[in-house]
Amino acid sequence: MPVKIDIIILSYAKNDALKALTIETVRTLMYSEDPEQIRFDVLVIESNRALEPYQFENSKTIYPDTKFGFNKFLNIGITATGNNYVCLCNNDLIFHKGWATSLLAYARTFKTNEVVLSPFCDKSHHHFAHLSKPVEGYFGYFAGHCFFTTRATLAIIGPFDERINFWYSDMDFLETIKKFGIRHYLVPESKVYHVGSMATKDLTRLQLLGYTEYPRIYYRYKWDDKRTVLYFGRLTKYFIKYCYYLLFLKGWKKTK
Repeated sequence: MPVKIDIIILSYAKNDALKALTIETVRTLMYSEDPEQIRFDVLVIESNRALEPYQFENSKTIYPDTKFGFNKFLNIGITATGNNYVCLCNNDLIFHKGWATSLLAYARTFKTNEVVLSPFCDKSHHHFAHLSKPVEGYFGYFAGHCFFTTRATLAIIGPFDERINFWYSDMDFLETIKKFGIRHYLVPESKVYHVGSMATKDLTRLQLLGYTEYPRIYYRYKWDDKRTVLYFGRLTKYFIKYCYYLLFLKGWKKTK
């Protein structure tokens, strides 16, 4: 019987180019391993509801009836799946041959079923190009665009914090697993290339503000400085900037 891995992919196919990106992510995934040894159960969580009922090939595609939030959509995917092994992914990846085999082999060396593993990306981890074996670490070692873990690990840390809707979701996850004493390793034998953040290039300044600055304020309050006065002071500055973009730039001026 093949080992089953849930692959949860967050997609925003708002145009043909981004739709093609998700298609290519799934295509390289399905060609990366022998299906008799490893079976991928792919769940695509698509933010562009105008695309419904389209189904990406070799996957189940769902269209949540709720506003996008990175951690919120990850929680939806985790709840909708049930295999022991889980890989959480962006939709802009190229999976290399044997990437999952390498991760599984290393995961099985642990006595417990509680671990987080990152595959190696030539772009994101170029400063670790000299590595020949897995190395433990957190910030700088972790790749938020694709990480592998177990259902047992997710049960320990609980749901992802949905108040973080985009940026800082990776940092918040690392702080959380550190808090629970769960170890993270970068596995150089496993290769997954991250193409880049294509979906954010056409966001307005107003949209980008909501996805970047607010998560930064909340993250700092949650993990660095719990002084309520500072938190609300930063929120006030954020609100003023938000109103400026909304009223004077109409919220629609592109960021690029």
